[in-house]
Amino acid sequence: MISEKQRAAEAAVEYVKDGMIVGLGTGSTTEFAVRKLGEMVRDGLAIRGIPTSDVTKKLAEDEGIPLIDFSETMYIDLTIDGADEIDADLNMIKGGGAALLREKIVASASRAEIIIVSGQKYVKQLGGFPLPVEVIPFGWQVIFNELETLGGSPDLRLKQGQPLLTDQGNFIIDCRFRQIIAATQLEQRLNMIPGVVENGLFIGLCSRMILADGEKIVVRERKKR
Repeated sequence: MISEKQRAAEAAVEYVKDGMIVGLGTGSTTEFAVRKLGEMVRDGLAIRGIPTSDVTKKLAEDEGIPLIDFSETMYIDLTIDGADEIDADLNMIKGGGAALLREKIVASASRAEIIIVSGQKYVKQLGGFPLPVEVIPFGWQVIFNELETLGGSPDLRLKQGQPLLTDQGNFIIDCRFRQIIAATQLEQRLNMIPGVVENGLFIGLCSRMILADGEKIVVRERKKR
């Protein structure tokens, strides 16, 4: 039986066309998309990919997808990625897979970004999923204290008892805001804290959501402002 994640991923790759530069997201849902793209490349699809993490890079290489980086282009035609939460305005929390910094760079350079999710990721209000904040290791305790002052109930993300290191060598502090009402303002406020590299609020970057809910596929486009 095909899972919701796989159903959403396979619907997303239908938007990929010959000659495109494709941003390759990170996470269990996006893995299905990368594997399907690999199959399509082996069948003759001509694309080049830019991965958002070392894990995705290895998977894409194993699948035979040609890869480039930003030394060869400033723009991406289409990115396919997942989300930990997404709301009706297509604003998101991302970073559960610790790739939020590269994911946001790739998203910001993309002409279009498709976000693929299963039904439980679609929420009325952002904040149920802890908001990842990527910080430099030096002085992380000061940043932690500032996040606590903001009401984030922060936790340093650990791996095998040690601080988890991102692909860029940074730490992640997960903040439990519970409900995020003013997401745009919070995103800006967090990035003003010295030592914060990036945070997992992705505002106005998703152009199309593909949601798999059981057998049903729901496609929602971001409203033009």
